Amino acid sequence: QVQLVESGGGLLQPGGSLRLSCAASGRTFSSIAMGWFRQAPGKEREFVAAISWRGGRTYYAETVKGRFTISRDNAKNTVSLQMNSLKPEDTAVYYCAAGTGPHYSGSYKSFASWGQGTQVTVSS
Repeated sequence: QVQLVESGGGLLQPGGSLRLSCAASGRTFSSIAMGWFRQAPGKEREFVAAISWRGGRTYYAETVKGRFTISRDNAKNTVSLQMNSLKPEDTAVYYCAAGTGPHYSGSYKSFASWGQGTQVTVSS
């Protein structure tokens, strides 16, 4: 099982940028898809972005498309989420997730391991 540790969360003003990182342990990292999810207070966890095992395919929620970019470095076992033009509605705990296979299937069930989460707060 892959172990995941997120970092990079914080408090910032609307319109700002933030980069989240996720460090993964385990030999299977380079062969599995990775994703980011978020959960705001009182809401269900929702999909944000995913990336295939080699990084050739990326997937985004409509709410973040054009503002967020997911990337991965298989040599370093890391996946990142660059977030630009942040809005108050982006406020949530962000979770890194490790997939069960090389591609994202469109369901959260594609992911078997989760990090502990990192808080992102966007407020003026």
